[in-house]
Amino acid sequence: GWTLLCKAHAVSDVDIELVNYDEEVLRSGIPTKEITATVAELEPLTSDIWRLALDLDPADGFEYKPGQYVDITVPGTDEVRSFSMASVPSTPNRLEFMIRHYPGGRFAGGFADGTLHAGSSLHAGKQAMVYSRLSRRLRETGQRSFSQYLQSLEAAAASHPEWQEFVNCLTTNLTSFFREEHHFHTLASELKARVGHGGLRIWCNAASTGEEPYSIAMTCAESLPAGTSARILASDIDTKVLATASRGVYGADARGLSPERLRAHFLRGKGANSGSIRVKPELARMVEFRTHNLMEPRWQLGDPFDIVFCRNVMIYFDAPTQRRVLERIHGVMKPRSLLFVGHSENFTESKDLFCLRGKTVYERV
Repeated sequence: GWTLLCKAHAVSDVDIELVNYDEEVLRSGIPTKEITATVAELEPLTSDIWRLALDLDPADGFEYKPGQYVDITVPGTDEVRSFSMASVPSTPNRLEFMIRHYPGGRFAGGFADGTLHAGSSLHAGKQAMVYSRLSRRLRETGQRSFSQYLQSLEAAAASHPEWQEFVNCLTTNLTSFFREEHHFHTLASELKARVGHGGLRIWCNAASTGEEPYSIAMTCAESLPAGTSARILASDIDTKVLATASRGVYGADARGLSPERLRAHFLRGKGANSGSIRVKPELARMVEFRTHNLMEPRWQLGDPFDIVFCRNVMIYFDAPTQRRVLERIHGVMKPRSLLFVGHSENFTESKDLFCLRGKTVYERV
C-alpha cells in the first residue's frame, strides 16, 4: 500500500505539515505518493484535542485503505508522528483523524478523558481505535460531533451511565481459551504443589468475556484432587464483557479448546442453541464475576490471593501508573504467591515487589 506524502495548508494559528515519516520508510521499499491536501475542518473537541479533516485532490487518484498512515511533522522541529486513519471516510477524498494540540503549536497523538476513569494511556498508535469506537457511540447517542459528545460527558456526574459506556468503548477485549498456554502448565504445577495448604484463592483481572477465568477453572478441575477447593475472582472494568462472561456461552468453534476439554467441561446446545456451547454448572460455580476498576482508591477484594492473573493490562498504563498498580496488587497477594503477566510485559525493575520465576511469571517478594 501507499504511504501518504503530502502538505496541507495552514489553518488559523495551527501550522500543519504532512510529510513522509522518515528515511527508514523509503529504505523499506514501501511506495510513496505525493498528493495535495487542504484542511477542510479543524474542530476543537476539548481544550487540547482536535479533529482534523483533510480534503484530497481527486486528480491525485489516492484511494485510502484501512491501515495506511499520514505523518505529521511537528512545526519547528524534526519530530514526526504517524497517524492511522480510523476507517474509510464516508466523504470521498477526505481523511479524518484526531490530534492533540500543545502550547506553541506542537502536536502529538492521543485522547485524554479515558485516563481519568480507566487509567489507560492512549498513545498516538491508539487513535484509530479511539476514533472508530467513539464514532459508533456518537451514532448510538445521537450526538452530531465529538465536541458535543465530550461536552455532555464532562457535564455528567462521574456516576452517570454514559461514563461506563465510554469506558466500555475504549477497552480492548481480545482473548481466547488457554491463551499463552505455557502459563497454564505452570499454573497446573503450582496448584499441585499447593495441595494441602488450605483453600486456594485466584484473581483473574481483566477477565474480559470469560475465556481466561474459565481456562483457570478448567486447570484447577484437572489438577486438584477431589475435595480441594479453589475460588476464582474474575474482574473487569467493562460491564458488557462481564455479562457475556457470566453467561458462559460460546461458539462451538471457540479457539483453544481441545475435544477432550469440550466434552469434560461444556454442554452442547441443541435445537435453537445448536452451534453453541455452555460452561458446565460445576465449573461456573468456581468463578465469581465482579466489576473492578484498578484506578479505584479502595480495593475490596477479600482475603489475600495465592495466584493473580493480570495479563496484557499494564501495557495500557504509563510507567508511574504501572508502578502504583503493581504496588497495590502486591498488597493483595500472599507471600510467595505468583503473578502471571502478558508476553510483552516486563517488571524486572520492580524487584522490591516481584522476582522473576519463569517466562512472564513473577513471585511476590
